[in-house]
Amino acid sequence: MKIVDGFILKSIVDTNIVVPVGSNSVSFNAIISLNDSGAFLWKQLENEQSEESLLAAMLAEYDVDEATAKADIREFLNSMRQADLLK
Repeated sequence: MKIVDGFILKSIVDTNIVVPVGSNSVSFNAIISLNDSGAFLWKQLENEQSEESLLAAMLAEYDVDEATAKADIREFLNSMRQADLLK
């Protein structure tokens, strides 16, 4: 899975915001802000990733147990799917 084209992550005064670009800026009527771990996952998903590779990256980057990381990744992916931001 991967983030769809037409969206970028911007950091504005310590806030991570997903910004639509191109034709998406007309049709996407939402603001998505991400915490640091969400921004980390977004950056991972700029390239094709599996859920397992996201888990490995999260465990390497953060001091978190595997069960918590899995739950957080699933929640993040579900949110991204609901917003049609994953392909």
